[in-house]
Amino acid sequence: MLPTAVLSPAVPHHGAAALTVPPPAVAPTGSLGKHPPSSLCEVPMSTTPPPRSLTAAQHPRPGTGESAADSGASGWLRALGPRGRRAFAGAFGGYALDSYDYFTLPLSMVALAAYFGLDSGQTGLFTTVTLVVSAVGGALAGVLADRVGRVKALLLTVITYAVFTVACGFAPNYETLLVFRALQGLGFGGEWAVGAILVAEYARAEHRGRTLGAVQSAWAVGWALAALVYTLVFSVADEDLAWRIMFWTGALPALFVLWVRRNVRDAPEASAARANDADRGSFRAIFATGTAGTPGLLRTTLFAGLLSTGVQGGYYTLATWVPTYLKEERGLSVVGTGGYLTFLISGAFLGYLTGGHLTDRLGRRRNIWLFALLSAVCVLAYANIPGGADTLLLVLGFPLGFCMSAIFSGFGSYLAELYPTAVRGTGQGFTYNTGRAVGAVFPTTVGFLAGSWGVGGALVFGAIGYGIAAVALLGLPETRGKELA
Repeated sequence: MLPTAVLSPAVPHHGAAALTVPPPAVAPTGSLGKHPPSSLCEVPMSTTPPPRSLTAAQHPRPGTGESAADSGASGWLRALGPRGRRAFAGAFGGYALDSYDYFTLPLSMVALAAYFGLDSGQTGLFTTVTLVVSAVGGALAGVLADRVGRVKALLLTVITYAVFTVACGFAPNYETLLVFRALQGLGFGGEWAVGAILVAEYARAEHRGRTLGAVQSAWAVGWALAALVYTLVFSVADEDLAWRIMFWTGALPALFVLWVRRNVRDAPEASAARANDADRGSFRAIFATGTAGTPGLLRTTLFAGLLSTGVQGGYYTLATWVPTYLKEERGLSVVGTGGYLTFLISGAFLGYLTGGHLTDRLGRRRNIWLFALLSAVCVLAYANIPGGADTLLLVLGFPLGFCMSAIFSGFGSYLAELYPTAVRGTGQGFTYNTGRAVGAVFPTTVGFLAGSWGVGGALVFGAIGYGIAAVALLGLPETRGKELA
């Protein structure tokens, strides 16, 4: 092992002092002529540059294989390298805009229901249709990501959800809006899985959890942007027009697509590994039972789908119905609802980042177990706050947003590590979005139960999803530290 300071030329290095050797004395020019040339006197000079000194920042940290330059709060970002950072920006931006386009509907739900004369079951169907169709979109996008590349698939998903979000703003009736929202789900379903894989294949194993947790935090950024625009639009425009404006703002991803197309590329090593595998993008491979010597992926696919179903069932129950609960049952104004959502979204953003660090420290399974329990407790507490206790409602919004988001932070790294390179997109796209589709039953169930239980009481149903997630982990292995091709 090299010492911290190594003999080097007398050139200072930033960050640490290095031992130096003064240059050898050189005889005056005139003295050279007094000695005839002789091979005995000649000293061969090496053209190889002397070794550079290793500063403290360049030494690997004992037991981690991680240099100090790659440690610290932003070490995971530096470790991605220039191409990896551009991929991160592409995935982060795509997911933030995905979130923005998704939340245009839940935030406008009350206005939509009044405009079209809908009951709670019909409004709940919007979310269910979006999530069910997103399963199809996610599975297709995963296959495309394995066959044509991560970036091309990412662009296609962003264009799809942007076009149909804008189209929703022109819907003349409930049925047309339902169809446009379903088609929006095709793009919505694929973006996260493709973007997460793109970044996972650039990230180092020891940083992958926090790197993908940071990508996941883009969901809170998009959610916050949607809540801000909602507050502004509904404060200045009549509700009959305001909900349409919300959907029209979904055209924002158009400029983002141009940037991604020009600047983002797939990870070279993963692309090469995928190109040489005949099973790339194969549904058959992720459902293979395997043999005694070669385990298949069927068990992984089933339990990963169940895990995704539980977590997303709980999450989308809250994301869909909390705005309606706050406005209809708690009597909050548009601005008041926006204030409560600020606490919820702030908690979500910090939850994503914290969960990313914890999934690297605790492991993928322990992180999900921890936050499944905490999320269920928060849902039960939030739904049973007595009337008039608005301050308590505000305070509990932060831990609710924190816990129900932190559980997602390990998903990107965990699902990517469960599948080999050739079917990583197919496996992750299918399991994550099947969870969305089956989990979509939860918001619809809440919609139909709201008539008799009230929205607050029906929200308790979401806690069941987190119990399902905890059980699903019993069938899956721990993958922390796994290297990806």
